[in-house]
Parts: sequence; structure tokens; C-alpha cells
Amino acid sequence: MESFLLGLEHVATWQVLLALVAGALCGIVVGAIPGLEPAGAMAILLPFTLQMDPLPGVTILLGAYGGAWYGGAIPAILIRVPGTPVNVLTTYDGYPMARKGMAHRALSIAYSSSFVGGIVSVLALVLLAPYLATVAERFGAPEYAMISVLALVSVLLAHQNHVVAALMSLGFGMFLGSVGFESPFNTQRYTFDQQWLLGGVPMVPVVIGLFAMSQAFVLLKTPSYPDLASDYQSGNRFRGLLEVFKYPRTVIRSSGLGVFLGLLPGIGEFGAQFLSYSLARRFSKKPEEFGKGSAEGLVASETSISACTSTVLVPLLSLGIPADPLMAMLLAVFMIHNIVPGPQLFSQHPDFISGLYISLFILNLAILGILLFATKYIVRLSGISPRMIGATILVLAMIGSYTQNYRLTDALITVVFAVVGRFMLRNGIPAFPLVIGLVLGPMLEVRLKQSLSLSKGDPMIFIERPIAAVLLALAVGAVGFFAIARSKGASLPVAKDHNQKA
Repeated sequence: MESFLLGLEHVATWQVLLALVAGALCGIVVGAIPGLEPAGAMAILLPFTLQMDPLPGVTILLGAYGGAWYGGAIPAILIRVPGTPVNVLTTYDGYPMARKGMAHRALSIAYSSSFVGGIVSVLALVLLAPYLATVAERFGAPEYAMISVLALVSVLLAHQNHVVAALMSLGFGMFLGSVGFESPFNTQRYTFDQQWLLGGVPMVPVVIGLFAMSQAFVLLKTPSYPDLASDYQSGNRFRGLLEVFKYPRTVIRSSGLGVFLGLLPGIGEFGAQFLSYSLARRFSKKPEEFGKGSAEGLVASETSISACTSTVLVPLLSLGIPADPLMAMLLAVFMIHNIVPGPQLFSQHPDFISGLYISLFILNLAILGILLFATKYIVRLSGISPRMIGATILVLAMIGSYTQNYRLTDALITVVFAVVGRFMLRNGIPAFPLVIGLVLGPMLEVRLKQSLSLSKGDPMIFIERPIAAVLLALAVGAVGFFAIARSKGASLPVAKDHNQKA
């Protein structure tokens, strides 16, 4: 209770409250404009949030992240264009409902489903993160090394249809993570006598280039979107708001899948959405309606997406392991303020943790309230020219990358990775593993060195320590299961890259 009161006091400041509203609005706008994705928006916002206090900075980024899944349902339902890639299944039933004159009902169902999933996700974060942090207190260097290995394997398997491309991207990211000054041996690696590379390749310009500017190039060539559904300006905005509770089994199943898969690097919303939708159709009393305007299908899709939004924070807060590039951006905010995610975070910064929990609850309420009362204005954003959006992103991306450290080299890195990101988009190479490799590569290297130093070079330390052995077995087992599934022609739900349209 003392931590809760401290957290409440931490939230009840004008900076945090303003960040809550700004984050909610930013997320909704990101989702409502097709082509403007959360990864790109968070990349643009990241340099500015680094100048804020940690809680307001994290709140704005989480608002852009979670609110986008809410707002992404608007164009998916009204014009059959997913606002974000993960809203692709929302078009299956949302758009047919809009064509039948039930646009407001479909939007209300999507909003309430996302809200239920979001609240369940926050509750799961509150319950799971401290428990996992308690377990992680027993971890040493070998355990953290094996967790990094398991995370890297999960990223590869999440792109099972493009394993070779994902492996190339991951390897390139890990290579970039090795650039800079290596302290144990006082050597420079791949710096080419450039002083600005001694600190390594900075993450912020990389993610801005990969996720913001590369997508801006796509938008510059994108034609205008179709007209909105005819009845979106009329009707009862609360119609269908409580309809989500007519499908309790679907809600529980979809929320559970979202919570569980949100913990797995690289799978998250995509795997949860496709599994939830497939299971909802299989166990539905009216499966023939799916794809033709089924409210149950819409509930399954939207609930599972939002149920991932807070549980992806569990590995980050408790272990310091980002589950995706978006969490890697949050990690940058933590580190710049000397808040180190991991088991000690809950004991050293209980006010921050409690404030974060409360902010997430309020954020879901704020997003729902804004959508219910401002949808008729928000839907107009779907008609903005993609070319105008792309040009705006280019300008903001350059400003953000330069103003982080006021170094021209950061802006140049952004441009280089914008070209790299565009090349990856055109050739179907996922950018997601590159960022994870850039973040986890150095972490894995340091933990491996520490582990082998403890064992005097004996790799059996990873087998002799029970927790490390279990984590290694999980990684090997996942690879074996994938190989067997591929040999039999089976397929698992996979993640689409955050910088690709679904």
C-alpha cells in the first residue's frame, strides 16, 4: 500500500497527467492514419522523451504503443485498410459490418474489446513481473546468457517463413553491437579510427532510420485511400459497447493467449491474434459468419491484440530483456535515467513501478474515453494523403535524430539506415531481428565472458547450473520442434515485421 501511495503521488503531477493525455492522443492518431505505425512513431518520439523524467517519457511511448492498436481499428473497419499491421484480421469482420450500416456498432465492439484486453494485460503485468523478478534474483551470468540465447532463438522462430533473412538481419544487428571500444582488452573494434564510433553504433538513429524514415519512403509512393463508410458520422457511439460480454469464453481465451504470447519475443500481437481468431471460429456456434461481419470474430481479434500490450513489459522490467524493438526503445529511456531494469528495479524504484502500473490503467481509460467521444473527428485522419504523412515523418525523423545529441553523425546514421530499411522492405528482410541483435548482442557477449571467467573457460558451466541448463534446453528444444514442424510441412503463427504492412 505504501508503494501504491508513492506511485499515486508520482502520477498526480501535471507532467505525468499531460504525458498520459498526449500519449493517448498520439497512439490514437498513429493507429487512425494508415501507414503511420507505432514503431515509426515511437522512433520519432524517442529522442524527445529522453529529455523528460522517466515516468512521463515512458508513458508517452506506451501511449503511442498501446493506443495505436485501439486506433488501428478505425481505418480497418471503415475503409478496409489496417491502421497498423496487427489490425489485419479486424478488417475481416469489421469492414463487412460497416458495409451493412453498422459502423458505429463495429467500432464500439472494437473499442470495448481492446479495453478489456488492455486491462487484463495490465493486471497480468502487475502479477507476473514481480514474481519473475523474484525468480531472477537467483540468476547469475550463465543464466542471463542463456536467457539471451533463448530470446534470440525466439526471434528467429517468430520469422519461420523467412528464417534465412531473419538470421542475416539478426547477425548484422549483433555485428553492429560489437562496434566500439572493448573495455576488457582496451581495444577498438571496427571503429576505423573514428572517435564517434568508440561508444558503438547508437540505437536511436538506427531505429529512426529503420522504422520511421524507411516507412516514410513507402508512404511517399502510396496513393490515397478509399472513401469512408457512409454512416460513420451518424448513429449511437455506445452501440455495441457492452456486446463484448456476450462472448465470455472468447474474451477469456483471447485474453489468455494475448497475455501468454506477449511474453515471447517476436510473436506477441500477431501470433495471439491469428490463434485467437482461429480458435474463436472453431468453437463458435456460428462459424459461417466469420469473415462476413461476425461480432465474435471482431472481439477475438481486438481483445488478443491489446492483451499483449502490457505483458511485453514483463521480460523488460523483470529481466532487462526487451521482447521487441518497441521495448528496446523503452529500455533506452530507462538507461538514460540510470534506471536499470531487472530484479533490483522493484526494490530500488518501487514508486516508479507503482506509478507505471497506475499510468497504464489510466492510459486505457483515457484512450477509451477519447475514442468514444471524438471518433467522428478522428476518422477524418484516415483521409489524410499518405504522401503528406511521409513528408512530415521525414522532417520529424531528421529533427529527432539530430537533436538527441546535436551530432551530425547521428543524422547521417539515420539516413544510412533509412536506405538499409528501404532495401530490407523491398527484399522481404525483417528489420525486427536487427534491432534485437543490436541490443541483445552486447548483452550476450558480456554475460558469456563473465560466465567463462567464472568457470575458467569451461563451457560446462551452462550445463552444470540447473536454471541455465533448462533455458539452454528450451532453446535447443524450440529449434528441434521447428525443424520437425518444417519437415512435416506444419506452420506456426508468425510475426510480421513492425516496419512492413500486413
